[in-house]
Amino acid sequence: MPTYAIVESGGKQYRVEKGQSLLVDRLPADEGAKVPLRAVMFRSDSETVIEPTGLEKVKVEATVSGHERGPKIRVFKYKAKKGYRKRRGHRSELTRLEITDVAMLSRKPAAKKAAAEPAAAKEAAAAKKPAAAKAAVEESAAETAAAKPAAKKPAAKAAADKPAAKKAAAKPAAAKAATAKSAGKPAAKKPAAKPAAKKPAAKKPATKAAADKPAAKKPAAKKPATKKESD
Repeated sequence: MPTYAIVESGGKQYRVEKGQSLLVDRLPADEGAKVPLRAVMFRSDSETVIEPTGLEKVKVEATVSGHERGPKIRVFKYKAKKGYRKRRGHRSELTRLEITDVAMLSRKPAAKKAAAEPAAAKEAAAAKKPAAAKAAVEESAAETAAAKPAAKKPAAKAAADKPAAKKAAAKPAAAKAATAKSAGKPAAKKPAAKPAAKKPAAKKPATKAAADKPAAKKPAAKKPATKKESD
């Protein structure tokens, strides 16, 4: 019976043997890189391993041979008598692996390679950090140099505002001194106002209507008639 293992990748399980080609969901690895796969079960001629302690000794290693896309799947949706039609397509992103080793080790394999890759990544990041730090320092120095003249101007304004504040403080003091002096001296008496001279009343001119009217004539007194004596 050939030796095989069941491995897990992308939430799915696959039965693999040495030399087998396997298509799995897209892995973040470059072409030609070696990828370890986690074994869920191991089976050989002499034993079958399922326990987690025994599976830690199982080694399943694969090489990335390339990245592919799966067959196109067409999806069509419709609703009867509604005029609803939707057509879509989908292609899965896949990675092809070549199984290079399926074996049961005598002890748990050391994770040197797995630790070496993060160490190399850390070294590359550490090498990049000084350059980035220098650029950041230069930028901050340029910003501070550009900001210094702007920072001095408010100080000059504050210095210019100080004499004005002193003058404003001196004005109330002068006003207080003036009020104190005026309180010590008696108030000057104002001369009494002279009574206004009486003006003669102006005669009103006679109206023209009164001047134009003639004087009314009095009627003459009638004399009593004397009776003639009869002869």
